[in-house]
Amino acid sequence: MKLSISTAQLLTQLQTVTRVASTRSAVQALSGVMVSAVDGSTPELLATDTEIGLRVPLSATVERPGAAVLPARLFHDVVRTLPAAELTLELRAAEQDVELICGSATFHLRTLRSEDFPTLPAPYPDTRIELPTAAFVQTVSQVARSASRDETRPVLTGILMSASGQELRMVATDSYRLSVKVTALTAALEGSLEANVPARALQELVRIAQQTPSEAVAVSVGQNQVVFELGGIVLSSRLIDGQFPNYRQLLPESVEHELRLATAELTDVVRRISLMAQKNAPLRLSFSDGTLQISAQTPDVGEASEAIPVPFHGEPFEIGFNPEFLRDGLESLDTDELVLKLISPLRPGLIESPDTGEFVYLIMPIRLNV
Repeated sequence: MKLSISTAQLLTQLQTVTRVASTRSAVQALSGVMVSAVDGSTPELLATDTEIGLRVPLSATVERPGAAVLPARLFHDVVRTLPAAELTLELRAAEQDVELICGSATFHLRTLRSEDFPTLPAPYPDTRIELPTAAFVQTVSQVARSASRDETRPVLTGILMSASGQELRMVATDSYRLSVKVTALTAALEGSLEANVPARALQELVRIAQQTPSEAVAVSVGQNQVVFELGGIVLSSRLIDGQFPNYRQLLPESVEHELRLATAELTDVVRRISLMAQKNAPLRLSFSDGTLQISAQTPDVGEASEAIPVPFHGEPFEIGFNPEFLRDGLESLDTDELVLKLISPLRPGLIESPDTGEFVYLIMPIRLNV
């Protein structure tokens, strides 16, 4: 293998693909990036940790086809420091290294065993549908915070993604809060899908989408894999086994109080007062006629409170929430106003986008000590 390429372009693509390379696997090749320049196909970089795989195209001049796997972090760090605008990469099979020449600098990087690098799945044409990139990014961004990071409950580390007709729906929960986002599409889809996709894979795709201009994201699902295509980049991910919780039965059919509030005002107050909610201290929301007082107190740290006018009427009551979870729900909204729905101090609260209810965030309360 021998190819020449722009240093800046290689660095940009390495920054994308290196995030996927494994940092914990006992298989050395998984900590590497494969540079592939095979006859008849576009040169590309590949990386995988066996759960997520990434293929990124390169605009390179191929003098001799071939492939080599190089240590991802070292390869990235070397390219980042190179002195000239162009470089050449050449595999030296006898020496088991790749020679990198850029200006007056020469590096010889030892290769990893390419035989140990797994084959990444290709798209599945029979199940392929296209989603508008903007709608996809918005939907993932609004629910991803609610996905669990607890690997002992893998089914909750995913986002349940479904698409059919003119609707894209994503759901995530960690059992303490639940996010549901329904996005209306301008055109009907030519197919449908439902899959529990690791949140990490979807968040990685959002990062790529924000850096790669493309109007559509193509999605195709195989037996236990999902493949996304975006602007020439292909991201594959395993699907999560197990039954996703029946989230619909968690949403209450009726509530006691329904308040329409300004999103920015409530979010700003929650951010401020949360500074005093440390060491697992709850954020207290105390409702009385026309007023909401938000307060927090942490022993040996301090306390804070702030009141805002709200359209509340009825018997006063107080409810406590995890400050981080409440803040996440408020920051996930993309509307100027929100609807806050409450039942009782021991029942979940709901934050919704007004009128349409396209976004619903359910949050479990914390029992307060008087």
